[in-house]
Amino acid sequence: MPLRSPPLDGCRHTGVLLARSPERLGVLSVEFHSHSSLSYDGHDPVELLLGQAEAVGLDALAVTDHDEIDASLRAADLASEYDLVGIPGMEITSEAGHVLGLGVEEAVPPGLSYDETLDRIHDQGGVAVVPHPFQKSRHGVAAHITRGQLASADAIEVYNSRLLTGRSNRRAERFAREHDLPMTAGSDAHISEMVGQAVTEVDTTHEDVTSILDAVREGRTTVVGKRTPWRVSFRQFGGGILRRARQAMLAPF
Repeated sequence: MPLRSPPLDGCRHTGVLLARSPERLGVLSVEFHSHSSLSYDGHDPVELLLGQAEAVGLDALAVTDHDEIDASLRAADLASEYDLVGIPGMEITSEAGHVLGLGVEEAVPPGLSYDETLDRIHDQGGVAVVPHPFQKSRHGVAAHITRGQLASADAIEVYNSRLLTGRSNRRAERFAREHDLPMTAGSDAHISEMVGQAVTEVDTTHEDVTSILDAVREGRTTVVGKRTPWRVSFRQFGGGILRRARQAMLAPF
């Protein structure tokens, strides 16, 4: 029987993740949801994200920029220099909302239907994880698809550290449990210092992309997280607005 995450009421986080202790042998701490400066609302280059991941004791990092993949591929190439496993991926804007494609190495175009987006991820052997599915203001898909479609994802992100109230996280957790779906967590970091704020502990002894993603598919995960401080959330949000405004001003030229 696949392992499932404990209830999120018991979600734990030490502030800084430490090196693996004996009781954590065979468990990898993975950040599946982070953004670099290539995202329209991101801030820092991948080197800073990798450095933060190394500093807080993570084992693997996926850079998942909005509808872009080049920085993620660069991060995956550089990851070994930081003693990390680099997982290529991206956050794809489907017609219904956001979907994380983990393990993909070619960009999945935005604007496809939800089902086609999942198919494109699977065609590359990737894992489709739905982040913040019940938060409409951040392109959650749940309002635009059936529950059966949502349940067709490989995993549900049940802890996103940038959600201010926690209500949407709890709804995501309930849905995942009711449908026996694997669960993940993610910091959704848009600045480097938030990498590792919420991570997924993956039950595998093999430190490689394939083994990590196989463990996610099989539900051998536990979520570990701490909510992003609201001041940081507003800072990240405000930075995204300013960057989008600058891009809009330059677009005609």
